[in-house]
Amino acid sequence: MKKFLIKVNGQQYEVEVEEIKNGASPSGPAVTVSEPAAAPAPAPKPPAPQKAAKAGGGAVKVNAPMPGTILSVNVKPGDSVKKGQVLVILEAMKMENEILAPQDGTVASVDVSSGASVDSGDLLLTLN
Repeated sequence: MKKFLIKVNGQQYEVEVEEIKNGASPSGPAVTVSEPAAAPAPAPKPPAPQKAAKAGGGAVKVNAPMPGTILSVNVKPGDSVKKGQVLVILEAMKMENEILAPQDGTVASVDVSSGASVDSGDLLLTLN
């Protein structure tokens, strides 16, 4: 028998598994499951999808889709941008994520700088 710790839906279980060789049936139960080995951590919320939230005056807010660190800001106020253009590079879990312009427009404000830490939903910049 081999013991494994298995996590299912945030619950951790200790499991014993016996290998069946040459089609022989095991002498006892093949799998035994004990009660959760430790108090489970709450399941993490999935990151909010990147949205361009409409605000008054025709402004479009570009928010952080996940927590991370700003590696670079590729635009400044007054710059014209095209839909799909890279505005900001956000590092999250050692991966670089490109935050793209949701539509054509002009950068009204940049609310973050390189090196800043952001949480999911934080305002990165605003377009007009």
